[in-house]
Amino acid sequence: MLAQKTARIIATPAEAAAIGSMMVEPEATVSDPPLPAPEAAGFILALLLMSPKEPKEPKGK
Repeated sequence: MLAQKTARIIATPAEAAAIGSMMVEPEATVSDPPLPAPEAAGFILALLLMSPKEPKEPKGK
């Protein structure tokens, strides 16, 4: 059997309010999801076109 003991609060109402305000967590701000940038497609395409080609294997004689 569980035993529960109640405690009497001896703080003034102002102290209880101050403690209550310290215990409240502020709401977290939620940001918008990242949006794709259309100009990034051209940059990625340019990088792919400028990338070095794979070296050809030497022909065996």
